[in-house]
Parts: sequence; C-alpha cells; structure tokens
Amino acid sequence: MKRCAYGAAAAVMLAACGEKVAAPTAGDAPKTTTAELTISCGSVGQDFEICKKLTDEWSAKTGNTVKLFTAPNSTTDILALFRQQFGAQSSEMDVVMVDVVWPGVIKEHLLDLAPYTKGIEKTHFPAIIANNTVDGKLVAMPWFTDAGLLYYRKDLLEKYGQKAPDTWEEMTATAQKIQDGERQAGNKEMQGYVFQGKSYEGLSCNALEWVASYKGGSVIEADGSISIDNPQAAKALDMAAHWVGTIAPKSVLSFGEEEARGVFQNGNAVFMRNWPYAWSLSQKDDSKVKDKVGIAALPKGGADGQSAATLGGWQLAVSKYSKHTDAAVDLVLYLTSKEVQKQRAIVGSYNPTIPELYKDADVLKAAPFFGSLYQVFTSAVARPASVTGEKYNEVSSAFWNATYTTLSGQAKGADSVKKLGQELTHIRRGDQW
Repeated sequence: MKRCAYGAAAAVMLAACGEKVAAPTAGDAPKTTTAELTISCGSVGQDFEICKKLTDEWSAKTGNTVKLFTAPNSTTDILALFRQQFGAQSSEMDVVMVDVVWPGVIKEHLLDLAPYTKGIEKTHFPAIIANNTVDGKLVAMPWFTDAGLLYYRKDLLEKYGQKAPDTWEEMTATAQKIQDGERQAGNKEMQGYVFQGKSYEGLSCNALEWVASYKGGSVIEADGSISIDNPQAAKALDMAAHWVGTIAPKSVLSFGEEEARGVFQNGNAVFMRNWPYAWSLSQKDDSKVKDKVGIAALPKGGADGQSAATLGGWQLAVSKYSKHTDAAVDLVLYLTSKEVQKQRAIVGSYNPTIPELYKDADVLKAAPFFGSLYQVFTSAVARPASVTGEKYNEVSSAFWNATYTTLSGQAKGADSVKKLGQELTHIRRGDQW
C-alpha cells in the first residue's frame, strides 16, 4: 500500500509551525468508559507489528483494548473497502488510516477532530493540516509523510565503477550494465530496476514522477486544466515501457511496494523505487543487502528535466459511526504525538509530520537520509487530488490504466495520453471538476 501526499504540503513544509503546544498523552481526550476499539493502521512491511506495539502501550495506559484490522496491501482496495463500510454506516471500524488524497473523498464519514485537539495540530506541517481540513473541519491528524526515493546497491555501483544516476537515461544504462554483468557472473535472477507497476494507486504515483521529471505536467493542473496529452508525458511513458522485459522483469506489471522490496532486499535488483519505509527493513539482520544500500533522489527526465517525487503520506481519522468516539480520538492523538512519531521514525523510518523531529539526533542517526534528502520531502509533486475532489479516484484510475496499457505494450505513449486526455474531459463533464 504505501503511500502517496498532497501538493500543497510540498511547497510550505518548511514554514514555521506556530506556537508551541504540549504534545498529548494517552488520556488527554474526554474520559469514557472502557472501550474495545478496532483500528486499521497498515499491513505493509512493519506497519502491523509497530502499530500492535503502540496500541498495546496505549491500552496499558488507558484500560481500553484495541483490535487491529488487517487491511489489503493496495490503497485502491483499502479505499473501496472503507467506502463500502461507510456506505453501510458500519461501526466495525473506529480509527482508519487515510491516504493523503482521501480527505475530500470520504470527508462526510469522518469526525471533526478540532474540538478535541487543544491546538496540537499547530506543531505539524501546516500544509498537511490544511490538506486534512475540509469545509472547515479537521477530519484527520497527520501520522507520517512520504515521497518516492531511488534505492541502489552501492556495492554493485562501486564494483562496476558507476555512480548514482542523475537522469533516467543514466539509470537505464547503469542498470543494464550491472544486470548483464551479474547474470554473467552467475546470478541469473538479477534485475536492473524494480518499481510499482501493477494497476493501482501506486502506479499513478510512479507515473506522475516519470511525467513530471520530463516536465510533462501534473496530469491535471491547479487551475483544473487537463495537461496530460503532451509529447513529454508520452516520452516518459514510452521510456518506462522500454524497461519492462529489459532491465525490469515482465512480472513488474504485478508489483506493488512489497513485491519490489522483496526482489531488492533479496539481493536481486540494482535499483528500486520505493518509499522511505523500505530503508529500515533493508538494514535488518536478515536482509541480504544490509549495509549495501544507498538512497538518492529519483532521476531527472533527461539533462533538461527535473527530479520529481510524488509526495505521499497517511493520516489517522475517526469514523463518524464509531460507538466509542472519545476513546477513538484519544488513540488518534496518542499515535500522532511527537513521542510516538519519533519512535516510528527510529524503528521504521517513517517520515514525521512534525518539523522539529527532522533535527532530532536520534532520528537522524537511524535514518540519515531524512536530513540529506529533506528537500525531496518538502518539494515533492502532488497528485491532482485537491482540484478534482470527489472525482480523484476516478481520475487516478484512468491515469494508472493508461500507464499500464503503455507498460504492457498495448499502446504507445502518444496514443495513451491522447486517449487519457479525452477520458478525463469526459470525467470532468464541463468546465468544472
């Protein structure tokens, strides 16, 4: 699942965060009788284990109990499941993990948290709080932010006299050279590059990075104009299609985050596109690439291009249909607090949403790239969620399907972006989204 965030957050994350407010601790929300809550807090990588530990700590402090709901890996499947439950006004789920592009889509089903927070939201990145505020209501608290990164085998690059690539063209050539060399040396499973290539939200994140890196726009611009039908966007998709079956396995068309990580962490890929969470897992004792991994910004689209990372992130929200509202809010405020975000940054390399933690020595020791690549996280590219609102999921589905059609060789980039532009015009139905 992991993980894709709003554009507004990218531009102003470095802004001052206002007055200092004491971080909440378990029990700050209004008291309630003992409750049994259900939370959906992730199932990718270490998500489940870390969430279990933290919710157990909260339970021990409050006397409440928490059950973890195992969500699907795909963000697309998670949203479909939540919408089904919300449509039935089900009270099964109390706390839900919300992708940063969902607040406008599911706003009517989420509790306004502002009356409970005592101003603690002022310590988080202002743009993410703005993103989570819909129609004047704070419908979710930031849990972690994200951006796409390039992972690489620093030992293999050194072995073959290569450097971390500046452009996609350099990455392609380096991946091919090392893949061929390692296969000749006996590792027939070696791949040059793995990424998220199946038809789901993760492919929209990857494709937006490719298109934006070639200065092909953001699919739909902030003014609502549809920009995807252009030569640079077509070039970007054709470039990625060339990878499939050459430096990337054909099976990449079925890869999500975990499939890509599995190949890379088993020592069978030179490069990987993934989110920051993969770092801590790559450094565990059972990882075949421990101490062999480097991280860089994603490559530019040619010498005249730019590095572009899709900003991602997840929030925690309380369902309007929860029967234990006060306890659920208290759990959300605990899990999104400075102390807990610091734990998650150190243990799982989850990017905090509290600027102060990016200067914390313990955090930087555990994830050094939080400092060196901070600009990647604060200047990342937005998916067109704010401008399309409730139609975003339909827009993204059209985008990833057009991309998949190109990657799988069913159409050339120019044909795909032209057809996509027409489809988006139909989705818009007029001048307004």
